[in-house]
Amino acid sequence: MAGIRFTDLQARPTEFLDFTSVTLDEFQQLVPPFEAAFQAHMVAWRLDGKPRTARQFSVYKNCPLPTPEERLFFILTYLKTYSLQVVQGRLFGMGQSKANQWIHVLLPALLAALRTLGAAPARSLTALAQRLGVSEADAAMVVAPLTEEATPVATTPATAPASPLLPMTGRNGVSSVPKTLLNRRHVIAARKRTTPSKMSCSSMLSSSSSF
Repeated sequence: MAGIRFTDLQARPTEFLDFTSVTLDEFQQLVPPFEAAFQAHMVAWRLDGKPRTARQFSVYKNCPLPTPEERLFFILTYLKTYSLQVVQGRLFGMGQSKANQWIHVLLPALLAALRTLGAAPARSLTALAQRLGVSEADAAMVVAPLTEEATPVATTPATAPASPLLPMTGRNGVSSVPKTLLNRRHVIAARKRTTPSKMSCSSMLSSSSSF
């Protein structure tokens, strides 16, 4: 099953950035710590998540991700596009189950590589302030600017504010659409049966003969 490869986009920097959110230079800086974290994981664990008890990890024949660059490109593309696993597998020449295994192995390896480079996402305001070398108050300004600076000046009357998402939608009121009484035992949905004419065939014939 053919799929996209790192070498396919290596010569197209703009498209590579679209796929991964990193430049080629940043990508190359990530490769060594990423591969080290991946190999350390594979020493103790198999790709399917079971403990490794037999031979060590090696790239098998027809492996869809045979090189460190291919593995890093795979996981960065997944994080950028966040596609369904079946789609991710199709992009890289594998089935959904195999894509699931690679994703669960490569995500921790990528996080370990980012930590090694000091580029892992900050999980708290304190950690962000330490990384930026500023106070927590200044870090808070970076994450969420002051309300008065971010909120636009209101141009509509205070009594009838307009919704930012649905400006043309009216207020929620009592609907004028007729409601079905659900607590009734039966709801008549069909037409009434047409009552047959009480006129006999003979009377109809006599009426027609008069014309």
